[in-house]
Amino acid sequence: MVTYRVHFIRHGMTEGNRDGRYVGRRDLPLCPEGAQEARDMAGGYSYPEVDAVYSSPLLRCRQTAEILYPDQQLTVVEDLIEMSFGEFEGRSISELRGLPEYEAWIRDSMHNTPPGAAETGEEFARRIGTAMQAIIMDMTQNGIKSAAVIAHGGVIMGLLSAFALPRLPLGKWAVGNCEGYTVSFNTQNWMRDGVFEAVGTVPEGREPGGNPWVMESLGASD
Repeated sequence: MVTYRVHFIRHGMTEGNRDGRYVGRRDLPLCPEGAQEARDMAGGYSYPEVDAVYSSPLLRCRQTAEILYPDQQLTVVEDLIEMSFGEFEGRSISELRGLPEYEAWIRDSMHNTPPGAAETGEEFARRIGTAMQAIIMDMTQNGIKSAAVIAHGGVIMGLLSAFALPRLPLGKWAVGNCEGYTVSFNTQNWMRDGVFEAVGTVPEGREPGGNPWVMESLGASD
C-alpha cells in the first residue's frame, strides 16, 4: 500500500506577527526580517523534497513557498485561507482584553465570531477539513507521494488537532514561522478512519515553537 507524506509549514513572519497583532485575512507580505529569516532557514536547515506544493491564497504563504520551494509549481487552495478576525484584525491582545465582545469570543470561539467576521470556529474547522480532503484527493489521484502545505498557524493547529495521531490539544500543535510537522497516511487510514500520523518536524532538527513536549510525544530526540 502506498504511503503518502504531507509537510505542514507555517508561513514566514509578517509585520503583524512581529508586533503581536491578529492578522487573519489581512493580506500582509512577509516583513523584511521575515523574508530574510525564511531565506536563512532554507539555507541553514534541511526541508523535505516534495512532489507538489499547496498554499493558502494569501501573499505571506505564497512568498514563503517561493523561498522554500523555488523550483516547484504552486497550487493555491482557497480553503486554506486563515480565519477572519473581523474588527480584531490588526489589534493586539493587550488592546482587546476586557472588551465584552472579545471576552465573549475567547470564551466560546467555536460558536461566536469577532464583530465583522462571518465564520465561527466550527465553520472554520469544516472549511479547512474540506481543504485537506481536496489535497489528499489530488495527491492520491495524481501519484503525488510527498507534498508541502504552506499555511497559517491556526490552519495547521486546526488540521492536526482534528486529524493527527497522537491526539493532542489544539495549542500543542503551535508552530513558529517557517516551521511545521510531517504527517504520514495511506488511503485506508484516511478513508476508513479519517486520520494521519504525525511522524516528525520540519525543518529537520528544529523544534516547532520550541515545544519539547510535542517533540517528545513524536519520539524525537533533543
